Amino acid sequence: MIAESYAISHCATDVSAAYGSIAEPSQNIAGLANTTPNSMTADDSGAPAINFSTAENAAAYSSEQRLVDSYGVNENLAVHANSALESAHVERYGSGWNGNATALQGNDASAAENGVSSSDHTGSATLHQPLDGSGLSAEEERLWSIVTANSLEFGAWTALIEETEKTSDGNISKLRKVYDAFLVEFPLCYGYWKKYADHEARLSSAECVAGVYERAVHGVTYSVDMWVHYCAFAIGAYGDPETIRRLFERALAYVGSDYLCFPIWDKYIEYEISLQAWNHVAAIYTRVLEVPNQQLDRYFEGFKELVASRPLSELQTPEEASATTAVITEVVNNETKEETSPVATEQSSKTVNEGLKDVEELENYINIREEIYKKAKDFDSKIAVFETGIRRPYFHVRPLNVSELENWHNYLDYIESGDDFNKIVKLYERCLIACANYPEYWIRYILCMEASGSMELAENALARATQVFVKRQPEIHLFSARFKEQHGDISGARASYQLVHTGISPGLLEAIIKHANMENRLGKLEDACSLYEQAIAIEKGKEHSQTLPMLFAQYSRFVYLVSGNIDKAREILMQGVESAQLSKPLLEAMIHLESIHSQSKPMEYLDTLVDKFLSPSSDALPIASDEEKEELSSIFLEFLDLFGDAQLIKKADNRHAKLFLRHKSISLSKKRHAEDYLVSDRMKFAKSLTPASGSSAVGSYPGTQNQWAAGYGAQPQVWPQAQQWTPGYAQQAPYGAYGASYVQPQMQASVPPSAGAYGTYPPTYPTQAFPQQVYPQPTSAATLASAPQPTAATAASYYTGYY
Repeated sequence: MIAESYAISHCATDVSAAYGSIAEPSQNIAGLANTTPNSMTADDSGAPAINFSTAENAAAYSSEQRLVDSYGVNENLAVHANSALESAHVERYGSGWNGNATALQGNDASAAENGVSSSDHTGSATLHQPLDGSGLSAEEERLWSIVTANSLEFGAWTALIEETEKTSDGNISKLRKVYDAFLVEFPLCYGYWKKYADHEARLSSAECVAGVYERAVHGVTYSVDMWVHYCAFAIGAYGDPETIRRLFERALAYVGSDYLCFPIWDKYIEYEISLQAWNHVAAIYTRVLEVPNQQLDRYFEGFKELVASRPLSELQTPEEASATTAVITEVVNNETKEETSPVATEQSSKTVNEGLKDVEELENYINIREEIYKKAKDFDSKIAVFETGIRRPYFHVRPLNVSELENWHNYLDYIESGDDFNKIVKLYERCLIACANYPEYWIRYILCMEASGSMELAENALARATQVFVKRQPEIHLFSARFKEQHGDISGARASYQLVHTGISPGLLEAIIKHANMENRLGKLEDACSLYEQAIAIEKGKEHSQTLPMLFAQYSRFVYLVSGNIDKAREILMQGVESAQLSKPLLEAMIHLESIHSQSKPMEYLDTLVDKFLSPSSDALPIASDEEKEELSSIFLEFLDLFGDAQLIKKADNRHAKLFLRHKSISLSKKRHAEDYLVSDRMKFAKSLTPASGSSAVGSYPGTQNQWAAGYGAQPQVWPQAQQWTPGYAQQAPYGAYGASYVQPQMQASVPPSAGAYGTYPPTYPTQAFPQQVYPQPTSAATLASAPQPTAATAASYYTGYY
């Protein structure tokens, strides 16, 4: 039950408790300010000091650099070592709240509200049940039943929230239950966190609102909008400027360098202007000018307007003013001493010195910030093309289009090519808001963090992916198993595989193969065989199982490759013929196995099986397409050409000709007729374009020939390729990498595929699809249109490619 699974303390006991985390931001960002000299400081007035770590301007601006050690040009707050950043980000999603007042009672609740639920990895039915059925409308009951059966049914969730708000607008308890359950599944939906907080504000207390916002910024930490809502609430609810400033600083530590961060900076500037804290306003402008963002030009104009409207003394902090004055005074005094006698012009020199100091200070103040702005503008020009390609920076269940997905990969590639670890982490976290439903980005993030030595961040991202965001997708769990095995967590790897076997995707062939291979690597051959046998037993209980023939084929192959036991491998395949429906993968596996040993071969038995497959009885269910039958017949002809006698070859040849050659001739004839018609049509059109002078149509329209060839000529087939990792991280085998993959040939070809050993696994196969043999791919339109090659030529190269 929700109330039982999530015993949430919605309201803090007092204001100081509710805002304890605001008052102590170092607890929430893992003491970033204390881990490196580049940490934030503040003067006596509370205004943060500013750091200009632009190396090329060090000499010119040494006075201001002495004042502000706290901010780097590229980052405003969190310029820190990798270890500090790791602890900050891991802490953000850990099971503890680190001083945040909105406590969750119970480990499961605590983990769940930080984005990782230890009690429910796949959305159990009991997790989303209401406390009881009393007080529910019929529509609410219906919708609850839907989300209970499938906790990822986003549309049902939103309808349930809408129905609950309509029927129980004043019942905060019911509203809390539905929002709590929904936001465990979809913690990145910042709009629903805002609605939840609004309900608490309307029906409860400020402490309860603060509790919701604290949970929200833990669930969607890198959402600019979420932090803006939280800060707006704090401004209206509490009057202590220091408390509110600390909340703003927390926000800027996480989203202050986002390309679309301007709403949070605007809100901060607006707040300080309302207090007429001009030195704070100037400090904020200086910091935001360091950040490449969409509104960088507007901020520079705003800064210049501020400087023009207020005296410099109001914009500088006391430390800035005193340090700058000391340096400028020394410079001006040295210049005036060289130019005139101090005795003769003592009074006038004093007046001139004061004027010169004011001008020098102002120019120095503006010039430093202009240099910062220019540097940020330069970086902005490099990333603008990537930022423009981000059409949907927020989370939604609707899929992103291909161009956006590719843009994220390209952007990550570019940032990873630099050496700013903080930028890399923050861009990944931004990416994983919009791309939260795509395992490939989680995997890429994990591998990137692993490569950088940041294992805490890698493990944290893996936990969020497998337990919250893509927990229903087998790919991430298979990756998790391999990742854990590589890092010595064998029990964790087994648990990941078992989760796929029993909950995520029972009977998934890829998971069975990977798990069995792992057990074999660990020296547990019997356990590996047991996995296959258990899976076969389960599939036997299913009617017309598509997976069963593949299981027998893979099991036989595994036994032969691992133990070399040809008799056991053959026995497994024969059991498959008896237990499963005849299929191309199973018969292929039998032919392949018999081709690689020197013992006597059951030729007649194989011929009988092939004949049964090619010419099934009229009352039998269709077991293969004509293309699959023709391909298997060609494979068997190749096998017989190598190992059979003349009579068997003749029998198989005649069968092949009777079943396939006549139909192929008719098909090719139709194809030629269609091509001849198109060629004739093109010639007519070309003549219509010929000038009266008799000049060549192709010469007058140099692109005509290519245009027609592209539009109508026979084009090479675009063959599907296995999914590849993008270049931004280590190359990994695609998760469909088990099983034989090949595409249907357009025609028989005589070009042999590359040779390989029997143990060479074909690159990939569609999950739960029958394997197919890789045949030579056509390379040109002429190849496609040519006459079929002799069958024997095709046969000569088949086995070397598979084995």
